[in-house]
Amino acid sequence: MAQPEIVFRHGTCSASVFQNEVRRGEETFRTRSVAFQRRYQDRQGKWQTASSLNANDIPRAVLVLNKAFEYLTTHGQTGHREAVEA
Repeated sequence: MAQPEIVFRHGTCSASVFQNEVRRGEETFRTRSVAFQRRYQDRQGKWQTASSLNANDIPRAVLVLNKAFEYLTTHGQTGHREAVEA
């Protein structure tokens, strides 16, 4: 599985930025995408991943997605790998 370029986290919400190489015909170029997830513990204490949000998760989701958007719009095609707490 590909490693994210950078991860923005706040509480149980995270937004991960991935760099993808795309080939169209003779051209190859790089693009970025963002994966969002919310983590929670089930009744057995195991960590699970969800894409649905509770009302209290929405501000956290907005924060990490805004951070990802800011990163995408301010960085060129070269990046670095790290995790950032929002």
